Amino acid sequence: MGIFGRKNTDTTSAPAATNPELAALTGTYTVDPSHTTIGFVARHAMVTNVKGGFQEFEGTLYLDGSDPSKSTASIDVTMDSIETGSADRNGHLKSSDFFNTEEHPKMTFRSTKAEALGGDDYRITGDLTILGTTKPLTINLEFNGVAKDPFGNERVGFEGKAEILRSEWGLTWNAALETGGVLVSDKIKLVFDISAIKQA
Repeated sequence: MGIFGRKNTDTTSAPAATNPELAALTGTYTVDPSHTTIGFVARHAMVTNVKGGFQEFEGTLYLDGSDPSKSTASIDVTMDSIETGSADRNGHLKSSDFFNTEEHPKMTFRSTKAEALGGDDYRITGDLTILGTTKPLTINLEFNGVAKDPFGNERVGFEGKAEILRSEWGLTWNAALETGGVLVSDKIKLVFDISAIKQA
């Protein structure tokens, strides 16, 4: 997001914050796992979508409200926490056919660039590492606002989405269908609903 991104030393193209609320938000935030969703959608058997997500993860955001291009994001996901609503499917995804969670217990994202696109829209680009393979990932985000919860925490919210080809990260397992096509799509949709708490 424009609010995320590795520190950018190229200030010539740094966009100004377009939402006046953002200028007051500068600071470090901790992602709240109990109110955050990191999910995915995969096409199954060419006819339906299977949705899933991860139950355990941690993340830190540095938001620069005055110059969003200077913001940062770091996320670490525990791959054994994958949940799709089916114990058998969860087990298969944890196996060496897919995520091989015994040898690769974490999936990580480290931001490299952030952009303010205007209004509440932002874009964050970074390095996504799965199975020891690192490839760039671009996420489009929408700023959902800021609020103070009943416990006095200042929270920010974002919704995001992205698409990847899982084969680029070595996730190539599949099965052919008698009617043509394959069991699991190569294209995977990623969805994010992020709530983060400002550190004192």
